[in-house]
Amino acid sequence: MSHEVKTSGKQLLHLVFGGELDDLEGVEFTDLGKLDIVGMYPNYAEAHAAWKQAAQRSVDNAHMRYFVVHLHRLLEPDEDDE
Repeated sequence: MSHEVKTSGKQLLHLVFGGELDDLEGVEFTDLGKLDIVGMYPNYAEAHAAWKQAAQRSVDNAHMRYFVVHLHRLLEPDEDDE
């Protein structure tokens, strides 16, 4: 899966992944080996589009949840988002 999209401004890495949760109230996964790593994205808009598509594919499974992780905030915690 290649995401070589050139964007204006600073690259803000985002990770989209999901998996089946043990409990709908928490964020513990039933099987870490079955996590669905959707991909890495250079900005929130692309990550959100990928998240939405993945979430729609799993709409029949109430325990399946997808997340967007703002990796740029972990890599550079003192930087403000642009």
